[in-house]
Amino acid sequence: MNLEDIREEALKDVNSANSLQELQNVRSKYLGKKGLVSSALKRIKDIPPEERKEFGRKVNELKEFVEDIIQKKEEELKRRELEEKLSKEWMDLTVPVRGTAGSLHPITITLKRIVNIFRGMGFSVEEGPEVELEEYNFDKLNIPPDHPARDMQDTFYVNKPGYLLRTHTSPVQIRTMLKQKPPIQMIAPGKVYRRDDDPTHSPMFHQVEGLVVNEQANFKHMKYVIQEFLREFFQTDLPVRFRTSYFPFTEPSAEVDIGCVICHQEGCRVCKDTGWLEVMGCGMVHPNVLEACGIDTDLYQGFAFGMGVERLAMLLFGIDNIKLFYENDVRFLRQF
Repeated sequence: MNLEDIREEALKDVNSANSLQELQNVRSKYLGKKGLVSSALKRIKDIPPEERKEFGRKVNELKEFVEDIIQKKEEELKRRELEEKLSKEWMDLTVPVRGTAGSLHPITITLKRIVNIFRGMGFSVEEGPEVELEEYNFDKLNIPPDHPARDMQDTFYVNKPGYLLRTHTSPVQIRTMLKQKPPIQMIAPGKVYRRDDDPTHSPMFHQVEGLVVNEQANFKHMKYVIQEFLREFFQTDLPVRFRTSYFPFTEPSAEVDIGCVICHQEGCRVCKDTGWLEVMGCGMVHPNVLEACGIDTDLYQGFAFGMGVERLAMLLFGIDNIKLFYENDVRFLRQF
């Protein structure tokens, strides 16, 4: 069979193939080890030397032609097969999912719980950038230039001067006070970053900070809000106490403790046998912070508080290692 006959027969066989299996048989017939094109290549040695170059060129052209028409036919058959499959096997995407399709992460569960409680108290939810201005993260919060919190070992600074990964969500409070006149009643949930890494600390974690600024805000009002939140969060009338503390952006300041939810104040490893667990910090907003945001301290005062979401999630679910939240161990996540 000469090369032109092989070309015509190959074109006819490819066009008549109606399935991928039939096309594979055609491929073997022409391009297999014993195929017609392969056999033509083996005949080169029998061609007179002066004709071999031209014959070899024509055989290679024939091979490329057969390969090309087979490839195009294969794409056509696959497209036709897919269309037939789709016409028979369709899915109604509007049908509700049956059963449970995944679950929420424990941090997400805890965040939603916190946000929903404060929304019920009339707090708005505000957000801000995670790459923050040093002015908002430190300066306007009454944190002086020589404060240890600004050190490189505590803060992640970025290459652009004056910018950093926020160390708390307090800058959102600053942004809110700069754009909104009192009264203000808001919370700021989000990710924050610090150079901490041990069983109870993570370089990236979540905080929720709250701020109330109006003409009547006082320490008693703040204590009531925090006590009601904690009792609603843990769904029990647990004891709450306030201890004197210090924060640059509040004065007076306090740490908030709750009766240990693990041992119920009998003493255990979690509470270090004290019967108490620290859960957040709070205080009256420092006048310097209000004035830095253009708020008249003769008319308005405010209080603020902040809590670590991972800390509350660990207490809520009885988890003793913060790293479990970020290891993506399916055995751990399935419990939620």
